[in-house]
Amino acid sequence: MGQIDAIESRRGASNKSIKSIIKHFLSPQILTNQKTEKKEKKKKSRMAGVELLLPKEYGYVVLVLVLYGLVNVWMALQVGKARRKYKVMYPIMYATADDTKDYNLFNCVQRGHQNSLEMMPTFFLLTVLGGIRHPLVSASLGLFYTFTRIFYFKGYSTGVPKNRLSIGKYNFIAIFGLMICTISLGVHLLRA
Repeated sequence: MGQIDAIESRRGASNKSIKSIIKHFLSPQILTNQKTEKKEKKKKSRMAGVELLLPKEYGYVVLVLVLYGLVNVWMALQVGKARRKYKVMYPIMYATADDTKDYNLFNCVQRGHQNSLEMMPTFFLLTVLGGIRHPLVSASLGLFYTFTRIFYFKGYSTGVPKNRLSIGKYNFIAIFGLMICTISLGVHLLRA
């Protein structure tokens, strides 16, 4: 006697109705749907943890950081073009008069990108942390910082280093604002 027959005989119900109910609930389609539902619930519960920790607006912070990464890739491409134009081959990081007569022009392009790379860890850390408590302010400051870095780089790339400061100098306003956002987070955590 099979399991289905044993269940039917204990309950005293008609064979056809119980068999059809059991087959329905044990059908591959139902089992597949249950597995899919469990996976979706598990996935949602993992994301729910992130969504509970981070405000919805934190997405803007993430997008600004990606934008800054793209700007740095663009700067790296400009350095590559300058290497070809001024014939400064790898592994030379900064050129001398022995390498090319336009060594200052190349060095200014290289330095503009290098400075952005040097500032990236500070910018990312302050934006990521400050954005937890102040996502819109941090994202706005991050966007401002990103655009001022473009002007900083373009000004530096002219070969006249002081040109980097015409608009590029304002990037420090954004860094200072991001420091305030991050300090606010730290104070808030200590008071919680």
